[in-house]
Amino acid sequence: MYYDINISDFDYDLPEERIAQTPIEPRDTARLMVLNPKDGTIEHRHFYELGAYLQQGDVLIFNDTRVIPARLIGARSQTGGKVEVLLLRQIDKDQWEALVRPGKKVRIGSVIRFGDELSCEILAHTDFGGRIVRFLYDGVFEEILDRLGTMPLPPYIHEKLEDRERYQTIYSRVNGSAAAPTAGLHFTESLMQNLRNMGVQFGFVTLHVGLGTFRPVHVDAIEDHVMHREFYSVPPETAALIQAAKKEGRRVIAVGTTSIRTLEASAAQTGNVEAGAGWTDIFIYPGYQFNVVDTVITNFHLPKSTLIMLISAFAGRDFTLEAYRIAVKEEYRFFSFGDAMLIQSKG
Repeated sequence: MYYDINISDFDYDLPEERIAQTPIEPRDTARLMVLNPKDGTIEHRHFYELGAYLQQGDVLIFNDTRVIPARLIGARSQTGGKVEVLLLRQIDKDQWEALVRPGKKVRIGSVIRFGDELSCEILAHTDFGGRIVRFLYDGVFEEILDRLGTMPLPPYIHEKLEDRERYQTIYSRVNGSAAAPTAGLHFTESLMQNLRNMGVQFGFVTLHVGLGTFRPVHVDAIEDHVMHREFYSVPPETAALIQAAKKEGRRVIAVGTTSIRTLEASAAQTGNVEAGAGWTDIFIYPGYQFNVVDTVITNFHLPKSTLIMLISAFAGRDFTLEAYRIAVKEEYRFFSFGDAMLIQSKG
């Protein structure tokens, strides 16, 4: 049952120095806060100790999307003024939905050049303040983008990323995201092999992270917030894996909020995960009844974001915010390159 909730209910104080600027090495040496909403306990571990909380037959669901070098810096052909274009999703071969800054100075019909081999024309506005752009180029677009584009790191990260792959999960394989599914950044080959050896099963879904995941909430009453649609896909083998686990009473553990949203969107009609692909604007906040996910692995999220609302729906708002206060006190690292949280089932 939903009830009136205000955006201020999801605020917390975060000193700027707690925002991780660089990825930790090795990946699985990040800290892991373990929450048990059933008894209200909190433990402090490291991510490489994840196996201590898993058991044979558990099903881990990963988002295998891969971040594209979606940030392009160009110049308006008419004035030479600097313009930044952030690609959000591909509409067809040469057309993309994008965020353009400074947007007010780039009107429909404007042409932006990114050197000699790539340019784009602004075709239309979108409902979410973005633009529809059409690219003009000679050659293979993906290869040109790989040369000219940069990784779309969040604005709170100010350090240069030396290795692009550190903003990718080790299992990423489907190009299309404008941001990484960051809970998965902590997994290493050795950790995943150790979990396999324990009898933990792996399944993969795809959700291409776009504006829906990181768009700020600008309304006071959160039920008035409208999510931006994002593409997702659930392969038949993953759906079958989850269906078998649920039938046998085994846990489905979502790695990251994007995996949660994919699974819950897939099960929205029938209550069971169904194979297929589509677009979702699912917005999960307190009052939501989870159909699929039993346990969650996630990072620490921005104040007043849809992501902290989602985690509050799973763990309870008061318990979530108390855990965040403790994380600040214990000097955890926050956001994309930060530490992780394992949230056990409330059941």
